[in-house]
Amino acid sequence: MTDISQIAVATALLGGLALFLFGLDILSQSLKQVAGDYMKAILARMVRNRFTGLFAGATVTALIQSSSVTTVLLVGFISAGMMTTSQSVSMIIGANIGSTFTAQILAFNVTALGMPLLTLGFFVSFATKREDVREYGRIVLGLGLVFFGMTIMSEAMAPLRDYPPFLRFIASLDNPLVAALAGAGFTAVIQSSAATTGIVIVMAGQGLIGLEAAIAVALGANIGTCVTALLASIGKPREAVRAAVVHTLFNIAGVLIWIGLIAQLADVARHISPSYPALNGVARINAEAPRQIANVHTFFNVVNAALFIGFTRQITTLVEWLIPVRPARVEPRYAPQHLDPQLLELPAFALDAARLETLRLARLVEEMLQAAFPAVVSGSPVQIGQLRVMDRPVDLLHREIVGYLRQISLGDLSDDQSELLMAYIKIANDLEHIGDQIATGMVTSARKRIDENVTISNATARIITRLHGEVVTAMSGAIAALETRDRNRAAEVRAMKSRVARILKEIAAHQVARLQTSEPQRLPAYTREIELTEALDDIFRTIRRIARTEKTIFRRGIDAQDT
Repeated sequence: MTDISQIAVATALLGGLALFLFGLDILSQSLKQVAGDYMKAILARMVRNRFTGLFAGATVTALIQSSSVTTVLLVGFISAGMMTTSQSVSMIIGANIGSTFTAQILAFNVTALGMPLLTLGFFVSFATKREDVREYGRIVLGLGLVFFGMTIMSEAMAPLRDYPPFLRFIASLDNPLVAALAGAGFTAVIQSSAATTGIVIVMAGQGLIGLEAAIAVALGANIGTCVTALLASIGKPREAVRAAVVHTLFNIAGVLIWIGLIAQLADVARHISPSYPALNGVARINAEAPRQIANVHTFFNVVNAALFIGFTRQITTLVEWLIPVRPARVEPRYAPQHLDPQLLELPAFALDAARLETLRLARLVEEMLQAAFPAVVSGSPVQIGQLRVMDRPVDLLHREIVGYLRQISLGDLSDDQSELLMAYIKIANDLEHIGDQIATGMVTSARKRIDENVTISNATARIITRLHGEVVTAMSGAIAALETRDRNRAAEVRAMKSRVARILKEIAAHQVARLQTSEPQRLPAYTREIELTEALDDIFRTIRRIARTEKTIFRRGIDAQDT
């Protein structure tokens, strides 16, 4: 092989690999967009026990075409507080089964489909105006690029049958450890076990690599794929790091079980795969080897899952021992706990993280609301100052939530996701507005009360206390509706209007009667009492607006948990 042909072969191989990886990325991104809500429903329903978790991990990985990406997402879920390490173990085990789906597709003789699928996918994705149809077109486009990349790599490898340096390298792969290390290293570099498996299938189909060596490389790829999750866990909470370690330990243990049984695995592959005795030479190898590799890849991952699924509790205990909990670092109250950037790839999950953070914001506002009444009615200057300070975490957390929602909006969202995003922004804004109503209006009124030496009577305080209680109840109901996605709870908050109106009417009549008395400071006291009443009424109106937003999105099923 001349220098020119070496360059040509290398260029073709790298170009084919680039197309393969690019197509896999397009396929994965579009599948996330199309199946994001479905994956969210799977996770919501199936983390209840180890077996449903196993199925969920396999299904999600089959959808996004990468066990390492699944683990990265699980790291994101855990760091966002949406899942625990123990819940993730069975899903990580199942992810390796789902990753074999790609190999099963690639084992078909799909090279002839590459260009037709690429063409069809391109025109569908660029010609249609409907977002969902465009994403389906991009899925077809991604598949076409994957298949076309395999075709280019297959054609480029044909001359390597007579290239001595390459043949010497292949001979070195007869050592299972060397082959496994080669598979692990290559996968770690390109961060795609699917690409490694695809290249092995192409090489085996060309007769360039034996079945035993191909199996060893595929085993090594299982280790190399752990690098992505380990990198993603850097700087994350200890729970998230544990998920990446579970992935690594499980894959290493699985490889150690089989590395000494390569010959037996090859026999199993030949036994469970179709044979073509009528063919000879390279033609027979090309017909049999790809399916043998795909089947044995599925076989050892399924057996590994069956071996380890009964030990999820022990695996969790082991990683908890290996990665002990550090002394809790005191975080500012405004520091977000759920807004993990890794979830931005899946808008459905990112939006749910924003919902959980908005719940934290709502609870901070609820604390302000509960503390406001005693401070405003009879609190000291210090208590009033503390109430004002409580608004600072609310403002800062509100800014973090809106910033995260802005990042989500930069991605490709469905119409329902866009509407849900706008709803969460409205809810966050309304919550921040309540904080401002307390920190400015009510605090200012309280300071005037002290400056004017006004005392609010016990009779007046009792009736306004009833109003404050109703407002707090409404706030609690709105929080519960957001937490449980329950439109009925939101409707109950909306229905409180008549009850609050009756109390406001009672307060108005009481104030008129009190205004007619000849008590000292009656007029300044009346002004402060009216300000407090109006402030609580304004807050109640804002809470009802939040409930209306919740009722709208939950009624239409935009954020239904199990859909």
